[in-house]
Amino acid sequence: MANEAPPTSAFSAKPIAVTRGPAPKQDRSIRTKALVLRAAAELFAAQGFRRTSVKDVADRVGMTKGAVYFHYPSKEVLAVAVVEHLYARWPVLLEEIRSEGLGPLETAEEMLSRAALAFRDDVIVQAGARLQIERPEIDAELPTPYVDWTQLLTELLTTAAADGLLRDGVVPEAAARSLVAGFFGMQHISDVLEHRADIAERWRELSDLLFLAVRA
Repeated sequence: MANEAPPTSAFSAKPIAVTRGPAPKQDRSIRTKALVLRAAAELFAAQGFRRTSVKDVADRVGMTKGAVYFHYPSKEVLAVAVVEHLYARWPVLLEEIRSEGLGPLETAEEMLSRAALAFRDDVIVQAGARLQIERPEIDAELPTPYVDWTQLLTELLTTAAADGLLRDGVVPEAAARSLVAGFFGMQHISDVLEHRADIAERWRELSDLLFLAVRA
């Protein structure tokens, strides 16, 4: 019988070096900061980093620029906060799936399937993905994308191989790289052509093909 998916070291916290605003201590301040972050994410997702200004964010939440700067001292800090919140999404999702007691291959499939839905429905994920593409325009050292996903899938596929669940000749590391390339290429094409409205269907098509290729 296949083992449950093991704990993973992927998606570890990645603090980004940037000058930040004060940490909010009151509920009202916490809510305001969250509203500003979401407004920035909506604008970054829709029009990108370069075309978004702090004034745009302030106007969207009905605040002054000074009030936004109190929470986020620059547009770069806003972008960093969005990317950090993107990275924080994945370990929470992984923990939810691991609590279901699935095997390693099923965990890999569920992670990617639910990530596809997050790309469709979650503006933080959408904005963070766009900001990662626009990294050269942002004066902050953002984490290198795709590395954590490759590590996670490599760990899961390595366990699957030990359980006899992979097809003979499948190398976990190579299969993980192919899954990551397929998934993120698919989501980008879905974004360009359909604004990700069809991402669940497109991933289902690709997932069926890729996991058929690796499964014993």
